[in-house]
Amino acid sequence: MKKLAHAHTAPYQQVVRVRIVLDAAHGYSNARIALRQQVHLDTVRRWRGRYADRGIDGLKDRPRSGRPPRFTPVQRAEITALACQLPAETGTPLSRWSSTDLAAEAVGRGIAEAMSASTVRRILAADVLKPWQHASWIFIRDPDFATKAARVLGLYQRLWDGQPLPGNEYVISADEKTSIQARCRCHPTLPPGTARMMRVNHDYDRGGALAYLAAYDVHQARVFGRCSPKTGIVPFMDLVEQVMTREPYASARRVFWVVDNGSSHRGKAAADRLTARFPNAVMVHTPVHASWLNQVEIFFSIVQRKVVTPNDFTGLDQVEDRLIAFERRYNETARPFRWKFTPADLEDLMARIERHEQKERHIQQPAGCGHQPAALQATT
Repeated sequence: MKKLAHAHTAPYQQVVRVRIVLDAAHGYSNARIALRQQVHLDTVRRWRGRYADRGIDGLKDRPRSGRPPRFTPVQRAEITALACQLPAETGTPLSRWSSTDLAAEAVGRGIAEAMSASTVRRILAADVLKPWQHASWIFIRDPDFATKAARVLGLYQRLWDGQPLPGNEYVISADEKTSIQARCRCHPTLPPGTARMMRVNHDYDRGGALAYLAAYDVHQARVFGRCSPKTGIVPFMDLVEQVMTREPYASARRVFWVVDNGSSHRGKAAADRLTARFPNAVMVHTPVHASWLNQVEIFFSIVQRKVVTPNDFTGLDQVEDRLIAFERRYNETARPFRWKFTPADLEDLMARIERHEQKERHIQQPAGCGHQPAALQATT
């Protein structure tokens, strides 16, 4: 108890009650204790009496009933069920629910006579529901997704067709980061100061845009980049030329180029063009809509965070200089990315997709983007 009486992190009321009991143990009168602890005389009597009856447990707060709940479990369940429906399915002309919209909808449906948005948020918090948020996703449509993805993942583990890659074979991940704009702010960017973050003026003048092409050696953690006014076959082949004409790639047995399905390196024609120019180069495509399998995208995300955002460039020359300087800085300390998506994860993903397709097989949707919300289907 003495330790609790001098605790700095315990609840204040608990500390005062312990001190009252300790003062009583030292022989102080109730009036003296009230004066020492700056509490009412009745407070001293209450806690001394409870301690005498129940000991240290008597100093704890007794259970309180609180205000009776205003909404029944059925009403709370109806709010939760409503939040789990898309607004279009209920005929409401909204893209997603807000807590205010849900409260108004609940009143309009007669679920409750009155309900506040904060009450809706508390009800939904019990199930960790936030219908006002959304995340986009894309469903796998490439029929050869598993085969193509497994090939790329194997290269990241230095495997090709199940065989280990020797030391004179390399894996390059390449792509383009398009439309990097030279935005010249109308007022200079202000550095951070005391109790002030860096300030960037919202207004800017456009100074054009360029593309940044990069080839990333997956296992050596080295980036080779170049800037171009636009993307296309010629800029991409210039990047290939930049890499393949230097060692160790020029004399390598094979150099695998992992690319997505962008127009400058799409399909068999691009693979044949690469091999014709450099016989030791092998182009490997990621599945359609699966650029996240391309490790160079991680490097581009670093560029976006550290170089491009926020930006204040007077012209494209300054943008190019900054990108190339950052590339040199990055290569000085770069380490290979710890790629965590393995072939075992791929098998698990394909199994989950198969289970999903089995559940949805009875719903026959036309190819492409022929889906319509339920509310619109009812009116067509």
